[in-house]
Amino acid sequence: MPSRPSKRLQTFPNPAPERDYRIHMEIPEFTCLCPMTGQPDFATLVLDYVPERKCVELKSLKLYVWSYRDEGAFHEAVTNRILDDLVAAVKPRKAEVVGDFFVRGGIHTVVVARHP
Repeated sequence: MPSRPSKRLQTFPNPAPERDYRIHMEIPEFTCLCPMTGQPDFATLVLDYVPERKCVELKSLKLYVWSYRDEGAFHEAVTNRILDDLVAAVKPRKAEVVGDFFVRGGIHTVVVARHP
């Protein structure tokens, strides 16, 4: 059965909840659509978080990121939404999402969203 995009982030129990440790993920193939022009926007997403009780399952994260491919979103909005969804799913001690968007029209945009 082929995979499908999904907005659902699945989790699993943190194997070391007594320790602060950082989970760092880089997603170099993020795409969404410019809500003004409909043209594709490309970015590298960097997700860092310190888990509390749960960790995000990576296959679900892949499908979640894929769900933005045909969706119109401003860089600022999509970066903050991804952080909000990650925080809602895993309730981390702290988290950061960086959207490093490729140059378009001569402008390179980097959006950094943090929790708390």
